[in-house]
Amino acid sequence: MSEEPVARERSGHTAAADGQFLYVWGGYVSVADHEVFLPNDELWLYDLENGLWRDVCGTVPPAMSGTCGCIVNEELYIFGGCCDDGQTNEHYSVNLQDERFSWRRVTPRSGSLPSPRDKLSCWVHEGRIIYFGGYGHKLLSEITDPKSFIVDEASWAEDIFWGWNNEVHEFDTERSSWTEPQTFVTPAPRAAHASASIGSKGYVCGGRIRETRTSDMFCLDLNSWTWSEIVSSTAAPLGRSWHTLTAVSDTSLFLFGGLSVDCRPMSDGWIFNLETKGWTEMEHQNKDKPRLWHSACQGRDSDVIVFGGSHDYILLVDKGHCNDALVFQTQPYPLMRLCQDFIASHASMFQSQILCLPPKLRNAVQKRTIFFRPSRKSQNCGHQKLNSSRWISANSKK
Repeated sequence: MSEEPVARERSGHTAAADGQFLYVWGGYVSVADHEVFLPNDELWLYDLENGLWRDVCGTVPPAMSGTCGCIVNEELYIFGGCCDDGQTNEHYSVNLQDERFSWRRVTPRSGSLPSPRDKLSCWVHEGRIIYFGGYGHKLLSEITDPKSFIVDEASWAEDIFWGWNNEVHEFDTERSSWTEPQTFVTPAPRAAHASASIGSKGYVCGGRIRETRTSDMFCLDLNSWTWSEIVSSTAAPLGRSWHTLTAVSDTSLFLFGGLSVDCRPMSDGWIFNLETKGWTEMEHQNKDKPRLWHSACQGRDSDVIVFGGSHDYILLVDKGHCNDALVFQTQPYPLMRLCQDFIASHASMFQSQILCLPPKLRNAVQKRTIFFRPSRKSQNCGHQKLNSSRWISANSKK
């Protein structure tokens, strides 16, 4: 039997989910002590029901890491990132309902593009994409407010300066227009932070600010553009960057992994309750699998699907890229899910009974049976041949 395709190990990629599939694009991996961008003509789809991968082709975006991706009206948008020439502010999209998966460059009809940046985050609200923060470069003449752009004193060239920002930029997908709303009580400029949204609120947690890493929490009202700091009522997680934050209910967020203040890859998981403003550390089965610069998306029944990332401190040893999908259960499963998963994980015991199920339920159980198949699990540790030869620039890991 031929091997099923599996997305290659990677870090710094972008991922988004639509309830049926997890979509993964870009990132980089280490080959023979070199950091190599992954092919830009591959978009990987991970079926959230059966756990199988498949890849499709496109050709437009340059190979990148550190880009920001999201899904709006069945279209995957990516913005920013770091390519061969450094940070970029290019904008692309692909229609996920078009089986050709043809990329297009997004050309704005009005407004100005944000400056080039990577390791930013975004929220989606009412057909708009709101981008926050990141690390990138500006001309000296463009740096008008030192509170919104902190210069990295170790990175500059003539009149071009690199640094961290706390800017908010909004892209209206229907009008194809950019605006920069005026916000109030802004958090410090940062990159490699984590973000999530619930309703009309966008949340930001932690990230790198100059040489420090934090675990502070801020909320942006996406209608009034007002920031507020959320002061924890309990002990907070350690400061970190390159972690993830995922909404798992109307009142809770799930934080996982990242790189600690003392540069340790982390594997802890935390639930933040927005009503009590308290953190609770979560027990889970992946404590032996630290991750940083991974992706995390909400799956079925408030599961969180973590894909890729590295288990090494990538600024020193950059060989620990991963390609396994870790599933975190954050809420009690409904009875139907419990029954389907039990039958699917013991399919050999119920072969004759599965065939007697109604067609819709039978198909659902058979898909879950593939997810629990031992041969599929072993293939998630496999490697694929890499044909790319694009080296990553020095500023990509700031």
